[in-house]
Amino acid sequence: MKFTSTARYIATDALTLAVNAAVTLERPLLVKGEPGTGKTELARQVAASLGLPLIEWHVKSTTRAQQGLYEYDAVSRLRDSQLGEARVQDVNAYIRKGKLWQAFEAAGKVVLLIDEVDKADIEFPNDLLQELDRMEFHVYETGETVRARHRPVVIITSNNEKDLPDAFLRRCFFHFIRFPDAETLRAIVGVHFPRIKEDLLAAALAQFYEIRDVPGLKKKPSTSEVLDWLKLILAEDLTAEDLRREGRSLLPKLHGALLKTEQDIHLFERLAFAARR
Repeated sequence: MKFTSTARYIATDALTLAVNAAVTLERPLLVKGEPGTGKTELARQVAASLGLPLIEWHVKSTTRAQQGLYEYDAVSRLRDSQLGEARVQDVNAYIRKGKLWQAFEAAGKVVLLIDEVDKADIEFPNDLLQELDRMEFHVYETGETVRARHRPVVIITSNNEKDLPDAFLRRCFFHFIRFPDAETLRAIVGVHFPRIKEDLLAAALAQFYEIRDVPGLKKKPSTSEVLDWLKLILAEDLTAEDLRREGRSLLPKLHGALLKTEQDIHLFERLAFAARR
């Protein structure tokens, strides 16, 4: 199985190499990068490219590693026992399978996405070490051991909000998605907006990279945000000339798609004021 770019996703040579290396090594692929660079979408496109089903586990701040394996509803079982329910004798009726269990018992190979692993508690990655390494776990309530029928392709994403444990990193193949250069970004835009006019695209991307290069910017606009911006520009039927910023304001047209904090908007207003002086 070899991953390549798809009709909806442009992968750099380095990213393609990283995905295929992780598949060959049968190691989880840990993907980092600033938000909006296509980390989550990568898993979906890997599944599409390899022709495999996708199982998504989106991690939150309250997510526990155990939830990825299974959850045992002891409260419901206790209540049913008090009510004399017949199913109380079947422990399996009170076990809810997690995403890892679903991936392990799948009839064929699947892609398992563990999305934004750094959102959870720092112990979350450590609690999954053995399960991801050995591809098995024990169910204490039933005494069974669940083993992967087919080792899944595991893709783990992180926004780099927390440092991950060394023991966890050792078990992964790592790749950092760098922000695309102008040529790659053009190719990405071309996939989403194949009919965009060349002069409009050139003007928009030049302005976009200027914005990203402004010193002191708290949140630089990402790939997904430039795509949103271009979608709005096309919807408003703006031209390359329309994008030209007036001397009084350095803020781009429809800047709400690119600048997401009041600090960054105020920064551009201060720069405009300084330029006028």
